[in-house]
Amino acid sequence: MERISKLGIFGGTFNPIHLGHLRAGEEVYRRARLDKILFIPAYIPPHKKQVNIAPAEDRLAMLRLALAGRQEFVPSAIEIEDQRTSYSIYTLKKIKRLYPQAEPFFIIGVDAFLEIETWKDYEHVLEESNFLVMSRPGYRLAEVKEILPNRWQSRIAWLKEEEKESRFSSDYTIYLVEINALPISASEIRDKVRRGESIAHLVPPAVADYIHRHHLYQDGL
Repeated sequence: MERISKLGIFGGTFNPIHLGHLRAGEEVYRRARLDKILFIPAYIPPHKKQVNIAPAEDRLAMLRLALAGRQEFVPSAIEIEDQRTSYSIYTLKKIKRLYPQAEPFFIIGVDAFLEIETWKDYEHVLEESNFLVMSRPGYRLAEVKEILPNRWQSRIAWLKEEEKESRFSSDYTIYLVEINALPISASEIRDKVRRGESIAHLVPPAVADYIHRHHLYQDGL
């Protein structure tokens, strides 16, 4: 079996997966020198209203199409298979059973991380894993330090482009990563599909084809 030391966990609704997700994954994979990244679509996202969300099976199918041929990116159905609200604490426990030798790194945008205090057992998640917090337009990465309790302040570090593997140590668990994000949102893609506009420049070709063949996002979905 392939040995995985540093495992990225990239969760989300992926409604649908788009080129912005892929660019973010590529940058974090390279900068953090991860061995693999699991892309995990949520079954029922705990922090999003259940509107305009395509069926889980369709979101997973699009993810598989987008990641086809990329050995470093692995589509994972572990949250969909559970068929319950997708809390990170449950996902983390399952991943630790599946990859007992791997050090887990949650990959998350700063906008989502700023809501971490609303997560189920969030301090336990912070204690049991690392975080790679990515920049997002309209948000400051430094805000991460403003929302966490004092005991976490000394465990936050910037992950700079020029830094080497040695930057990772048990002294830190939360790494702030400035990335060159693509200005793409899933809601923009859904709106374009509803209006009959092209999404060719926003998603991989196979994903665009899937959306049109399965008539996704045309009537509120």
